[in-house]
Amino acid sequence: MKHCLFACALAACCASADAADCPPYVKHTPGGDYTSAEDRSGLTVVEKFHFSRAVETLTQGMTGSLGADISYTLEHFPNHHRALASMAKLGLRLKSAQPPGARYTVSCYFERAIAFAPHDVTARMVYGSYLLSTGQDATALEQLDAASRLAPEQATIQYNLGLMYVKKKEYDKASAHAQKAYALGFPLPGLKNKLKAAGKWREPPPAPISEDTQPSEPIPVPPSK
Repeated sequence: MKHCLFACALAACCASADAADCPPYVKHTPGGDYTSAEDRSGLTVVEKFHFSRAVETLTQGMTGSLGADISYTLEHFPNHHRALASMAKLGLRLKSAQPPGARYTVSCYFERAIAFAPHDVTARMVYGSYLLSTGQDATALEQLDAASRLAPEQATIQYNLGLMYVKKKEYDKASAHAQKAYALGFPLPGLKNKLKAAGKWREPPPAPISEDTQPSEPIPVPPSK
């Protein structure tokens, strides 16, 4: 119940704060798309002074508060995957939609990242995880669906979608995503176990044997003399 109340309060706070003050990212130097080799040329300077391992693991800030250093990183590289994950973890740890020192809310940083780099599948996946952690299942599903359309062969996305649909008790969809995730090599059995517990798991049919893989006739060996 406490988690539910926190999630609802956090969602409401995020919505009001985002609507009030979440301007779009404007590219400047150094900065830009975290997935672009060209833009990343300026990444070292930003990380050297604001995103150390201690900041990433929420151990200690470099120039001030953790929120301020992570915020600075995201103001230069809005879709910096590890910084987004750290900001989300900081918000969850402090039970705050806008951690101290952060210029915007956690959700705003994700919205800025996705608006600037809508092709970035990882940013959407991290946002989906954050939304799930705050009880915003419907919005999380939107982000995971969008990520799936961008990268249909990404096993982790298929797995997470399967978990979402299990939670919604939409087992046909959950099973379809599960089959795809495991066919793509996803290693964790959690989704399969959930479907088994619900009596909805079906083992995939064996892969058809193509003509190329069919065993050939044995080659006769001449008798030894």
